[in-house]
Formats: sequence, structure tokens, C-alpha cells
Amino acid sequence: MLTFLTRRLTGALLVLVLVSVLAFGIIWLVPGDPTAILLDASATPEQAERLRAQLGLDKPLPLQMVDWYGRLLQGDLGQSILLNRSVTAALIERLPVTLSLAGIALVIAMVLGVLAGIVAAMNHNRWPDQLVMATALFGLSVPEFWLGLMLVFVFALQLGALPTGGFVPFHESLGGWARTIALPAITLAVVHIGFIARMTRASMLDVLGQDFIRTADAKGLSRWRIVIRHGLPNALIPILTVLGIVAGGLLGGTVIVEQVFSIPGVGRLVIGAILSRDYPVIQGGLLFLAVIYLGVNLLVDILYAAVDPRVRLE
Repeated sequence: MLTFLTRRLTGALLVLVLVSVLAFGIIWLVPGDPTAILLDASATPEQAERLRAQLGLDKPLPLQMVDWYGRLLQGDLGQSILLNRSVTAALIERLPVTLSLAGIALVIAMVLGVLAGIVAAMNHNRWPDQLVMATALFGLSVPEFWLGLMLVFVFALQLGALPTGGFVPFHESLGGWARTIALPAITLAVVHIGFIARMTRASMLDVLGQDFIRTADAKGLSRWRIVIRHGLPNALIPILTVLGIVAGGLLGGTVIVEQVFSIPGVGRLVIGAILSRDYPVIQGGLLFLAVIYLGVNLLVDILYAAVDPRVRLE
């Protein structure tokens, strides 16, 4: 186990270095300058140059990269240009919002996706199977921003059942939190429900054709007991692999969904930073999300051994 963790953590560190280099380099390829946001139209070129010097933007790019990594090695993601506060503090403040949104969407996607995949596998080539696969194809095809707007139109504007956007923290009101998180979580989950359902169906069909399943069926066990007790545990490895992929997709999807529903999470913070050229927030936000994604995938690898004793992490 120790050897496995050391190897995976070393690989994760290399990935983070690559992400940090890309995050630093890509933003400088985008035209624009934060001084144009901070200064009004009447500002003189001399004032713009002084502000660039104060922000450290007048240094050559290699020196700025050295400063960036020097702060990063000390655990400092820098100071936001527009928020006038620590990037780390801004990200930690908004992280619970993003994690709650992604977490609820993950639970919805996994539960409904696995159930739909099991139903499809148990009714192979019959109408329930065809219905599940058609619905899964729709979910995989629909854009998240369009689905979010349609849900707002139906449930918020037409029915008035849910708010159009905003966010109520869990500790302030459980009911308010549930109402504001419902539509964004469903929007995030729909795309991934179809993906999980297709993977579960394929994995279950492979397992249900094994000899031990036919033996259990010959003993007179009920179909659902065979599937849940004997089939599903043996089909979990591919499903767990999907879990890591879905977690990454959900983190990426929060950037769009938080913007559509005006949710103050990390994704919306990064979008605002991109529009205002707040370079430290963009770099820190991308690195922050990469750390979470790598952590989820490491957890999935560890779960392999817990679910299937045949898997040895060493």
C-alpha cells in the first residue's frame, strides 16, 4: 500500500506541475490586461505603467514564473488583483458551495445511473432496455447550459416551484439550501446519468452471463437478489472507474452551471477572474480544482481493493 501511494502521489505531483505551467502560460496568450479593468478610460499611459509595476506585470515572463513558483512552494497562491484579498482565502470560502453542488449531483447521477443500467441489463433487448438507452443518449447529447435554462423556464418561471438562481448555505436554512441546489444539481447530473447507465448496463450484461449467475438462478433465487447480491458487486470495478471520470466532469461542469444559476462557487469565481484578467485567481483556481480531481481518482484506486479482494494495490 505504501509503495502504491508513493507512486501515485509522485505521479500526481508531476501532473500538478504540468497543470501549473499550462495555467500560467495559457492566460498570457489571451489578449487583455487587468489594468484596463482597474483604470478608467481617462487614465494616462504613465498611470497604467505604474499600476503594472505595482502588480508585478512589468517583469519578464520567466521572472514572473519564478515568483509564482516561489510563492507556490510556500503554500501561497498569491493575491487577487480585483478582490484585494488572498486567492487561497477566496477559494476556501467558495469551496463548500462547489463541493456541495458536485456532491449532490454525483449522488443523483450514481444512484439513478446504476439503477437505470441494472434495469436495462435485466431487460436486455426489450422495451425497458431501449427506453433507458434512448434516455441515456438524450442525456449525453444535451448541453448543460441549455438544460439548465430549460429547467429554470419550466420549474421556476412556469410552475414557480423553485428559485431561478442564487444559493442559500446549508447552515442557514436546510429547506432554502435544498430549493436552491435542486435545479443546478439535476442539471449537472443528467449528462452523467446516461454515461453511468450505459457503463453499468455493459458491465452487468457481462457478469450476468457468467456461470455463477446461472448456478444461483438454478437454485431458485429471485432475479433481483441474484442481481443485487451476486451480480452488482462483481460489476463494480468498471463502475468505480466511471466514478473518477464523472467526478472530473462534475468539477468542470460546475463552472458552467454556477454561472447559469448565479451560484457563488469556485467555478463562478474562475469565470469572473477570466473576464477581468485576474491572473492569480485563474491560476490558483485551476490548480485547486486539479488537486481535488487527483484526490478523487486516488480515492477510487484505493476503493478498488476494498470492493474486489483480487485487486492488490502493490
